Order: sequence, then structure tokens, then C-alpha cells
Amino acid sequence: MTPKSPPKKKSWSWRSQAFRGFIYQLVAIGLIAAVVWFIAHNTMYNMKIRGIQSGFDFLTGPAGFDIGESLFPFDSAQPYWQAFLVGLSNTLRVAILGIILTTILGTLLGVGRFSRNALVRGVCYAYVEFFRNVPVLLQLLMWYLLFTEALPAAADAWTVGPLFLSKGGLSYPIPVWATGHLWAVFGLLAGIVLAVIYRRWAYRQFEATGKLKSMFWVPVAIVLAGAVLGWLAGGAPTELDSPFKGEFSIEKGGSLTPEFLAVLLGLTVYTAAFVAEVVRSGIQSVARGQGEAAAALGLNPGQSMRLVMLPQALRVIIPPMTNQFLNLTKNSSLAVAIGYPDVVSIANTALNQTGRAVECISIVMLVYLSTSLATSLLMNWYNTRSAIQER
Repeated sequence: MTPKSPPKKKSWSWRSQAFRGFIYQLVAIGLIAAVVWFIAHNTMYNMKIRGIQSGFDFLTGPAGFDIGESLFPFDSAQPYWQAFLVGLSNTLRVAILGIILTTILGTLLGVGRFSRNALVRGVCYAYVEFFRNVPVLLQLLMWYLLFTEALPAAADAWTVGPLFLSKGGLSYPIPVWATGHLWAVFGLLAGIVLAVIYRRWAYRQFEATGKLKSMFWVPVAIVLAGAVLGWLAGGAPTELDSPFKGEFSIEKGGSLTPEFLAVLLGLTVYTAAFVAEVVRSGIQSVARGQGEAAAALGLNPGQSMRLVMLPQALRVIIPPMTNQFLNLTKNSSLAVAIGYPDVVSIANTALNQTGRAVECISIVMLVYLSTSLATSLLMNWYNTRSAIQER
């Protein structure tokens, strides 16, 4: 048994590489702090001598302006901080829905590039090459002009069942809130938990027996069944607030404004082209022998792609996919060009009214920094779970 070597003592001599590195880092941090302090001090001094007010106290004062689109009620008498919350909610609504729709559309396009049908491959290829080479701002303007110029007025709105599509946006029925809807939400959450448990059980059964069970339709049925059972337990409320054609606009019901639809479709269509390339390159990184082995086991092309190719490609897909999600969230700031009241639009209005440029821009920077870091944290966690576990 070899004796353990005594631990090395830390050397505080300048000859020590570790000690020199530590000193260099302290000097670098000190220089960065000094530069930040100089910029902040110089900015505050110049603002003071020019009589420009500073500080975040304006957030408690009345905003003095209305917001055309909000998830919760807002009027001009409410403070600025609530106006920023409205802008934040509008930004998150576009970002979250855009990420979901982009993932679905981009994955379908990426998988479609491997279709045996030449027409499908050609359409997917043409989509990617067209939409990813047109600037996203032009696409937002294109969709906005389409909704505001090409669609009919409210009096002549296109009707599809209970839906109305016009220059004013998309109107649809919404349920009149009742206790049964809350029970439906509880049932939906319970169904999601049961669906996750079922998928894990089905995966273990597949590894043990080789017999494939439904990994999609059965979980979907479980989630829907949970929501329906919760709705039934709450009294099964069915009353709807349905829209109808008014004299000048579509009244009642819920609605999606043309600005929101233009931003959502523009960002989704644009980012999906990049996601499709990410998915295509990830699938191509999987060895061709994996697909041949899946075919030898009797899996059809759809099962081979879903159960063999995509799970292995996921480890390559997730990191660049995270970048596309971050780009979509940050590109949502371009919504100000078409009048969508996101956090940038609210900040611009507050800046013009109060003159607090540094503070308003800082709030916008903090919002996008926080959302980007949260997205990265979530995707890094998912990437860790999907990574190959070494034994």
C-alpha cells in the first residue's frame, strides 16, 4: 500500500502560477468595476447639470395612456409599473406561443426533408430557403399588411362557424367563467401527471418486452379525459360568450388583434425555417445503420423516425434549438414596428412622457435578459436529461 503524498501547500509567491492568476483576476475585476462606476457617475453628473431627472420613482405615478391590447384590465389612471406588466405579459404571450408553434412547424419541416415523396421534400426545401432569407422585419410588415389591407371590414367579415376574421382580427367564442372550468383545469393537470406516469411505464415495458405501446395517442387521451372528467365534476358549464357582427365591429366574444396575429405568425414562420435546418442536421448526424437496424426490426418509417432517429438526434438538436428560441424571444421586440404593445412599445411611450431614458431602457434590458436566461436554464436542464448517461 503506497503512502499518500502530503497535500501541497499553497504558495503565495509571485513565482506561483495560481497566485499570479488570482491577482490578475482581481485586477481585471477591479478595472471592470472602475469602468462601470465611471460610466454611471459620468452619466448621472451630465444628467444633473442638464436638469434631467433620474430614478425609478416615476413607476408609481399614473401612466396617463391606454393600452389597446392587454390580458388584464388597464386604464390610464393606473401606475407605470402596471403598464410595464401589461407589456411584459404581451411579450411573454408572443414568445411562449411562438416557441410552441415554431417547434411543431420546424420539426415537421425538418422531418419532411427526409420524406420519400419528392413533392413533400421540395415544398419543405422551398419553404426553408424562402423564409429564412427574407428579413424578419419585412415578414412582420407583410403579415400586418395582409391582415389590415387584404381582409374585409367587420361588416363583411369572413365567417367559419362561430369564428369571424376581418381587419379587426380573429373573433371567437369564449366560455362564461364558472366553477366547472376551474375543475376542468384541475382535471387537466391531473391528466398531465397521469400521462407522464403512463409514458414512463410504457417505456419500461418496451425496454423489458420489446412490445411497443402507444406513446402519443394514449397520453393525449388521458389528458383530455382528465379535463372532461373535471369539467363534468364541476357541473359541465356550457354557456358561451359568442361574437356577432355589430354596426362597426365584431362585438362580444374573445379576439386576437391583427397586430398580435402578425407578430405571432411572422416570428413563427421565420424561426421555423431555421429550426427545420436544425432538425434536419440533427437527424443526419445519426448513423444510417440505426435506420437500417430499425427497419430490420420491423418498424415502419414513421416509427423508425419517432422512436430511433429523433431520440438520438435530440442530443444534437437541443443546443442550437435553444439559440433559435432565444432569437425568437428577442426578435419579438420588433413588434413595436407594427404597433403591438409589447414591453418595448410601453417603454417608448413611458420614455417620451417622463424623459427617463436610462431607466426605461434598463427595464427593457432586464426583461429580455431575464426571459433569455430563464429559457436557457430550462433548455439546459432538458439537454442534461437527454444526454447520454455514462456508466
